[in-house]
Amino acid sequence: MKVEIDSFSGFRIYPSKGKLFVRGDSKVFRFASSKNSSLFLQRKNPRKIAWTQVYRRMHKKGITEEVAKKRSRRTVKHQRGIVGADLAAIAAKRNQTAAVRSQQRLAAITKAKSEKKEKEVKKAKPAGRSSAPSGPKVSKQQMKGGKGGR
Repeated sequence: MKVEIDSFSGFRIYPSKGKLFVRGDSKVFRFASSKNSSLFLQRKNPRKIAWTQVYRRMHKKGITEEVAKKRSRRTVKHQRGIVGADLAAIAAKRNQTAAVRSQQRLAAITKAKSEKKEKEVKKAKPAGRSSAPSGPKVSKQQMKGGKGGR
């Protein structure tokens, strides 16, 4: 026994029941009742009519057995080194005490200050040699020749 499916409502149509509608482009539509065929010919959307199977499927109605929810995978956190510091160095820094960290900071600050002083001393020596200009001030334009010999 071949059971057909209603083109509009999705209901089953048993043999010798229902209507067959063949459109101009020779597509076949089967309807269980005149109600279904009438709504189809009015161009109603079965997804918006509450009693059709399409509507019920869309709105998750009448699903008897609850499907177990998909288990999402837990993200696993990994420790890895970054540029300039390998994993061992990072772990060592994490395990340091606050006192050691503050000592290192002070040492770095004093080192940076001493380097800065040395740079300033080196800069001051070369700048002291030429204090007076050697002649009249001439701009770059004048040196090139001014306005093209006019």
